[in-house]
Amino acid sequence: MKKYLYIFKSELMTNLQYSFDILVGFVSYIIMVFIFLNLWQYIYSDPSEVIKGYTMNQMIWYVIVTEILWMSIGGRKLCKKICNDVRSGNITYNIIKPYNYVEYSLFNHLGLALFKFVLITILGMTLGFIFLHEFPKITFLSALGVILSCLLSSIINTLIVVGIGLISFFIEDANPFFWLYSKLILVIGTIFPIEFLPPFLQAIAKYSPIYVVSYGPAKLFVDFTTNRFIEVIGIQIIYLIIVLIITHLIYRKGVKKLNVNGG
Repeated sequence: MKKYLYIFKSELMTNLQYSFDILVGFVSYIIMVFIFLNLWQYIYSDPSEVIKGYTMNQMIWYVIVTEILWMSIGGRKLCKKICNDVRSGNITYNIIKPYNYVEYSLFNHLGLALFKFVLITILGMTLGFIFLHEFPKITFLSALGVILSCLLSSIINTLIVVGIGLISFFIEDANPFFWLYSKLILVIGTIFPIEFLPPFLQAIAKYSPIYVVSYGPAKLFVDFTTNRFIEVIGIQIIYLIIVLIITHLIYRKGVKKLNVNGG
């Protein structure tokens, strides 16, 4: 475990040296928040109106949080790197090193994701307060619960991206699969909550990555309850275990295929 924490720390320290380059990329986040702010202000003719259980302020805060979670991961870059490692054969150098490639990719990328998460969160909370002049009702303990849920969300999301990238062991390019996954999370899990979906799709969404990666943490932030916290964290832990097992299975089968074919 110490070696993976060292990998995480090294990546985090590296990104601290290039904070300005990362800040430049936050322009797209500001534009996205501004667009949805105006969109939901137009939809809600009255700010006190409640649609599908959400006030206008809750809806905007929901989008702010889901965008923070999605943009901090930067999954496209990670998936592309893993695909290139597999196709070029560079992954063989990682196989012989004293760490598992799955955990290496996870902790290495989390070093970048954590740094981006902190910066985007500061930016998002500031923009939200400027536009809405208030935060959701949240206590210190509930804030810790939201942070824990966001951490689990980031780990699960990263592992899913790693798993998608490792599919390159079996097909020529796994990037199209990441494109589909990213659009699923972005369009359905980020723009609006699950409650806005038709009833039959809501049941499906609650068992999909949408629930644990974006909906759960954002819902806790805008409307925290103890029962909801237990439900979200419980499902995230179960999802984490399942995704970790599946990702390792893909990796092991991929390595086995690589060895059979002569490396």
